[in-house]
Amino acid sequence: MITKSIKIQIHSGLEARPVAMLVQVASKYTSRIYLECGTTKVNAKSIMGMMALGLSSGDEVKITADGSDEEDAMNDITNFLTNVGA
Repeated sequence: MITKSIKIQIHSGLEARPVAMLVQVASKYTSRIYLECGTTKVNAKSIMGMMALGLSSGDEVKITADGSDEEDAMNDITNFLTNVGA
């Protein structure tokens, strides 16, 4: 299991389209992937859970990936959220 804290750098924050794209990225992996902001932790493969977080640009989140492809999953999620992959 690996964990990393990052700041969201997607200019528009995580609105419907970026959330849908993030869920697609996370769903490529067999690892369990969670995003946590404050006291709320959600499955990154759940569009409803991700929308419930209501993340904005500049928000800090903790990403957790656990599984056989956790490193690749962490890299892709990090790249997406820091606007490299968005």
